[in-house]
Amino acid sequence: MSDLDVRPAEAARTGADGPSGARGAVAAVTDRLRGGDLGVAPVVAGLVVIWTVMQILNPVFLSSDNLSNLTMEMVPVGVIALGVVFMLLVGQIDLSVGSLSGVAAAVTAVLFVDQGLNPWLAVLAAVALACLIGWVYAQIFNRFGVPSFVITLAGLLGFLGVQLHVLGPKGAINLPFDSRLVTFAQLDFVPAWLAYVLVVAASAALYGTGHARAVARRRAGLSATSERVLVLRGAAALAGLGLAVWYLNRDRGVGWMFVFFLALVLVAHYVLTRTSYGKAVYAVGGNVEAARRAGINVRTIYTSAFVICTTLAAIGGILAAARLAAANQSTGAGDVNLNAIAAAVIGGTSLFGGRGGAFAALLGILVIQSISNGLTLLNLDSSYRFMVTGVVLMLAVALDSVARRSRASRGRA
Repeated sequence: MSDLDVRPAEAARTGADGPSGARGAVAAVTDRLRGGDLGVAPVVAGLVVIWTVMQILNPVFLSSDNLSNLTMEMVPVGVIALGVVFMLLVGQIDLSVGSLSGVAAAVTAVLFVDQGLNPWLAVLAAVALACLIGWVYAQIFNRFGVPSFVITLAGLLGFLGVQLHVLGPKGAINLPFDSRLVTFAQLDFVPAWLAYVLVVAASAALYGTGHARAVARRRAGLSATSERVLVLRGAAALAGLGLAVWYLNRDRGVGWMFVFFLALVLVAHYVLTRTSYGKAVYAVGGNVEAARRAGINVRTIYTSAFVICTTLAAIGGILAAARLAAANQSTGAGDVNLNAIAAAVIGGTSLFGGRGGAFAALLGILVIQSISNGLTLLNLDSSYRFMVTGVVLMLAVALDSVARRSRASRGRA
């Protein structure tokens, strides 16, 4: 969550924390919304509508059992969507993430089951292969100027063939149910007490990072988030996360695979918002020529985005195979590719580059998986899921376009 600059510089220098803190925060948010900086507001509003409708149509939807399943089901494609976010931020796209996830799952299964390799070494080999593929993509893009759309479209087709070849005539390889890969994806849940400890740690970290940044800004004579807002934000996070964990613990609780996904999102968020690399990513996506003139190594940024995307695609494919306890010809196929891209866009990442964040992957896949899960509970076939998801995606892109025009009219594009 980004910090809100809600205080004038003079008040920031004195460290005063008057009653204007909360009002200033509201005013800042209102100003940003009017200026076209919508943040996560549209997707959160969409989630509220989707969950309300689904709960009315089927009271099982918001049960702790179903929500626990939903959090686990969303992880594989969510991890892939996180990689897509990096590509979109630099103004590029990867259409081969689905095929790459299938190749990674197939390579892992063959090395682990057929060749008898240690499962974690098999995973490492598949991820290393994905890193290499991302690097090759980047070299073709940087050296020959081939559009990423064309490169990855060729990859989509080519790696689909590689996946079929690796799996061989069997077409499917079952993973042992007692292997750590499968238990991690299906059966491993965080103990209740540890889940609450993680909630407290996350809330404390949210307050701590905000406080540290506010102190640094005040020392530099800049406006900073008031202490009152920081405390309220930390308390809200503690209450919200605590309630969510309590509700999920009424059934099986929080899966370790979901915690792993959250950890990836938090790391990506930190990298994008708190490091010079993250600033370079946004700069390249916002205006590549300006970034180049500012001394940013644009080729390196593009290479890193390709590698991160293909790596996370491989991890997502391996998790999908572990979730099903099998790698087969359908792993990474079907709507995986489009859902990963749609999740990044629906979550708030701009197709025009330079706008969005790591939490877009989490929120976007939550929207898509909620639609899929809810329609499944209603015994409706996949045709409705595709149509509803398509409408939501179109609305997200249209909203992004309108917001972009609003920012441009106010000189904020």
